[in-house]
Amino acid sequence: MKVYLSGEIHTDWRERIESGADGLGVTFSAPVTDHAASDDCGVAIMGPEDKKFWHDRKGASLNAIRTRMGIESADVVVVRFGDQYKQWNAAFDAGYAAALGKSLIILHGPDHAHALKEVDAAANAVCETPEQVVDCLRYVLTGKLPG
Repeated sequence: MKVYLSGEIHTDWRERIESGADGLGVTFSAPVTDHAASDDCGVAIMGPEDKKFWHDRKGASLNAIRTRMGIESADVVVVRFGDQYKQWNAAFDAGYAAALGKSLIILHGPDHAHALKEVDAAANAVCETPEQVVDCLRYVLTGKLPG
């Protein structure tokens, strides 16, 4: 199974899912999670820009190639909404995955339940912890319940 891990980059949720799924035969992919590298990839590769808009546009366009490939090749897309920042990109990724008919697991805390109700409604599962995501993956692959 191929799983794309989209969303916030400031906590260890990806590592918790990957280590919890060890032995299940899951291959994970993700966006570049080095914030500076992700922001500056376009100008680092294609040259500097005087205006921040074009600097960001180059990076976003280049990162979109990786994101599209990851989502399109995934069997399951997990999208994490963190507590701290407005993650428009995560919402876009969830919508893109849903439009492609991908199996979708949304991960966020209870404080986001109302704000993300439409995103949650499009998901196959909504989890509050990375461990619940692992339990979902294990169940899908093996039919086994936790514990």
